[in-house]
Amino acid sequence: MQISIKFAQINVHMNTLLEQSEYLLSNTTLDFKRFLFNEIKWNNHLIGIKGARGTGKTTLSLQWLKQQDLPVTKAAYFSLDDLYFTNNSLKETIAQFHKQGGKMLVLDEVHKYKNWSTEIKNIYDIYTGIKIIFTGSSIIDISRQEGDLSRRAVVYELPGLSYREFLSLKYNLQLPIFSLNDILKDASALKKQLPNSFRPLEYFNEYLQTGYYPFMMEDKETVHQKINQLIRTIVEYDMAELKDFDIRNAKKILQLMYVISQQVPFKPNLVTLAEKTNIHRNSLNNYLHYLEQAKLISLLQPAGKSTAVLQKPEKIYLNNTNLLYALAEQQVDKGNLRETFFLSQLNAVSKITMPKQGDFFVDNKYTFEVGGKEKSIKQIASIKNAWVVKDDLEFPVGNELPLWMFGLLY
Repeated sequence: MQISIKFAQINVHMNTLLEQSEYLLSNTTLDFKRFLFNEIKWNNHLIGIKGARGTGKTTLSLQWLKQQDLPVTKAAYFSLDDLYFTNNSLKETIAQFHKQGGKMLVLDEVHKYKNWSTEIKNIYDIYTGIKIIFTGSSIIDISRQEGDLSRRAVVYELPGLSYREFLSLKYNLQLPIFSLNDILKDASALKKQLPNSFRPLEYFNEYLQTGYYPFMMEDKETVHQKINQLIRTIVEYDMAELKDFDIRNAKKILQLMYVISQQVPFKPNLVTLAEKTNIHRNSLNNYLHYLEQAKLISLLQPAGKSTAVLQKPEKIYLNNTNLLYALAEQQVDKGNLRETFFLSQLNAVSKITMPKQGDFFVDNKYTFEVGGKEKSIKQIASIKNAWVVKDDLEFPVGNELPLWMFGLLY
């Protein structure tokens, strides 16, 4: 009797969840899709999408669900930070959904549900007919979860908008994706694939200031305010889900983020940094790692060294140029801006370390020196596979490549 009452209650609540799902799908447009939409192998039965807050994971998963064109009883969206899941089991809810003919589920914000990985693993093993797409914070490490999903799920990571995607979303400018090899092989030849009327630098500064997060479409004027709120939410809300994180240290982490933002890019002295933030020296590397996982900063490690163990980074940058503008108390340094843009675009597709000569070493093969119009190749002239990247170039000239072109990598 008690079991039937429980399932009756789940049924009632599920109708509410399904109504919410239907409403969200009806308000989801298919006009613009992130690059990852076409890269995900959607035929897999268990797919994970990780990413920083505000990058569009929810929209991407809803777009896929909408394209299935199935009734909500067959294909639905559940957000696991819904109050319903504070008192109801995910496993039991999906059991009921399956009984009623459910076939496809998008589970959003999974990191907000305790033991999410174990329950999803059980659901995947028991209800073999249900396809599950789950999304979660970039902080979560799938391989370290108790219910080992790493061997079952195909996991993708969604970065913020590239310059190419920003131009598509904001100005309906459709540009091709160029691989790094395309650019390095013959960048001049790629010009023929771009529209004749395209002026590469026309909207570049706008992207650097406000174009990385899709929510810039809502209101350009409040983007930096929203970014500041985003940082606080990530530190106080998302990091609370980390096993080793003490929420009482949230204030110190925010202080660490502020100190970093006023000095980037810099070679960190961990003793000085510990004193400025009142964070114990032994905990600092962990906190820097958390901020990198949250996609708030980027840690550049020296080339040729193993990154298996947490170690002191060679240099610290903010994750993207929008963060630079949102946290700046004075004019943003141009050199910092160039390097941060280059790093943010390449990080999505390549492995980057710090070489002994030059600014960046990419995929253990290519060296780049990033600068303005006065930058010469002198510093890297003796290095094989080396290029100068300039921010004031419209199109390539010999071994000099335009900075904006690295915004077409995804």
